Amino acid sequence: MTSTSADGPSDAALVRAARVGDEEAFQVIVDRHGPGMYRYARRLVGGSDADAAEVTQEAFISAWRSLGTFAGRSSLKTWLFRLVHRRAVDLQRHRRPTPINDDLLLRMVRPAQDNPLQQVLDTELLTALQAALDELPWHQRAAWLLREVEGLSYDEIAEALALPVGSVRGHLHRGRRTLAERMARWR
Repeated sequence: MTSTSADGPSDAALVRAARVGDEEAFQVIVDRHGPGMYRYARRLVGGSDADAAEVTQEAFISAWRSLGTFAGRSSLKTWLFRLVHRRAVDLQRHRRPTPINDDLLLRMVRPAQDNPLQQVLDTELLTALQAALDELPWHQRAAWLLREVEGLSYDEIAEALALPVGSVRGHLHRGRRTLAERMARWR
């Protein structure tokens, strides 16, 4: 593995090494991108740890098997998020929708420090946000999570969701508008 940086080998170097069977290089890919993939999967599948782990694992199995077809037209991260998205869609097709129960949304609100009233308000805010996210259509929720929580660009979201950038912008606009309406009392 070459072209190392302060953060270790580049994704491109890891992909090249993993393509020729370097399992350690693939493990670095898993360690580097797995937490974000898992967070995204968990939100998409309704907060189930078991389902999120299954979706993430299936995405990594698919990635390992198809590294040879990864052309690098998108970033490795975007490609991996797309694999997670596909596996989550497959899982949801076979199940009824379930609400999001996502403890990771706690990061979006700073915890109250020794203030019981603020703790109650924070809990109510997170509950309201989770309920509002539950009500968003699939693509709006996916686009919002990838943009606002995972920090992907519009182009990366388009690649991950296999949608045109214009559709991503539309889904984000409608999702943000719906969330703003539902969260208006928290302004």
